[in-house]
Amino acid sequence: MAQDEVIERHETPAQRSDRNFNDILQELRVTQTGVQVLFSVLLTLPFTSRFAKVSHTEKLIYFAALLLAAATVAFLVAPVTTHRLVFATGEKAWVVRVSNRLAIIGTVLLCLTLATVLLLITDVLFGDVAAAVTAGIFTVGTVSLWFGPPLRRRATAEARAQRQRSASGA
Repeated sequence: MAQDEVIERHETPAQRSDRNFNDILQELRVTQTGVQVLFSVLLTLPFTSRFAKVSHTEKLIYFAALLLAAATVAFLVAPVTTHRLVFATGEKAWVVRVSNRLAIIGTVLLCLTLATVLLLITDVLFGDVAAAVTAGIFTVGTVSLWFGPPLRRRATAEARAQRQRSASGA
């Protein structure tokens, strides 16, 4: 099979929705546990003795990281709630579309959460310049890795499909 060949599936719309939703849930399982652990750790930081020594700016960065982690958890768990609330209503295709958007937003929030946590930790350890550089490099690298290839691929999907249609019709 050629690298750009589109795989044709013989499935009903309901089967496609079920498969797509299961794919989303599997992907979310990869991130949810880690995000929930990170959020738990962030919740405990203010209760440590060292936290009293952080600067006002570091406390603001911490609070931003905490809010971002909470939002990340909310968005990554939302597809499950969405599915549960419209279960057995025949709305699976809608659930897949909404869950996909929620998962993408959750992934963006995860990137921001991780960058903010890196900003905080690096600021405490090495100062604000090192923190800004570290968080900036991490953010650019992560956005490039997580979003660059799939968005480039998505942008050229129609052209690839057209080429395949032309080739199969010739």
